[in-house]
This record gives sequence, structure tokens and C-alpha cells, in this order.
Amino acid sequence: MLDTLEVVTTVVVGLMVGVEFSVAFVMNRIFDALPGDAGQLGRAHGGRMLGAVMPFWYIGSVVLAAGWAIAGWDDSGAGLVVTAAGLLILSVIMSVLLLVPINNRNKTWTPENRPADWKEQLNRWERYHYVRVAVLIAAFTLLVAALA
Repeated sequence: MLDTLEVVTTVVVGLMVGVEFSVAFVMNRIFDALPGDAGQLGRAHGGRMLGAVMPFWYIGSVVLAAGWAIAGWDDSGAGLVVTAAGLLILSVIMSVLLLVPINNRNKTWTPENRPADWKEQLNRWERYHYVRVAVLIAAFTLLVAALA
């Protein structure tokens, strides 16, 4: 049972890291290269789509990591899993306090109603997102290391 929990947790967190990495280093570059207002509209649509899924994915990842930490408390990698769970909790806190407020505004913007500082707000979101991606990569790395 613990083996299954370890694999499921690692896969779920790994897929989340992949999506967030792709947003940071692939999708946002694509949006930036689109002509006119298409990039901002694409980001707004992405914010609506991923904004509906990511809360469950983030919280689910924390729950899975916490379950692994508890179930595998006596294993040699328990400290790594506990640290990974802590980093996943940090990523949730960062999301709620820093990224979600900007995303909630962005997903309602159109070329007609966006604020004058919309580009600065999206740049701030990107900077926060880079840090969050680094935190997620660290958590994922610790989970993989705990498997070894």
C-alpha cells in the first residue's frame, strides 16, 4: 500500500511540476509572441482553465505527501517527504497570497476593460510563478530522492 502511495504521489506532483514549468517557460513565451491582444486573451483563458483545476491539484498533492509522510514515518526517506510536504504547503500559501489575486483579476480582463498597469501585473505574476516553480521542483526532487 505504501509503495502505491509513493508512486501516486510522485506522479501527481511530477505532472503538476510539468504543467507549471510549461506555463512558465513555454506557454507564456508563446503568448508573448502572439500579435495584438491575443497574448493577454490567451493568458486570461489559461487563467480560467487552470484556475479551475489547480486548487484541487495543489491541495491533493499536499494531502498525498502528508499521507506518505505519515504512512512511511519509519522509513529512511521520511525526512525528505516531510520537507517536500512542507514545500508543497509553501507553494499553496504562495499561490493563495501572491498568484491567485493577480490571476483572478487577469482572467476577467479583455482589451476593453484591462487596467493601465496590466502588463506590470502579469510580469509580477510571472516572477512569483518562477519562484513557485522552483519550490515545486525542489519538492518533487525530494520525493524522488525519498524513493531511492
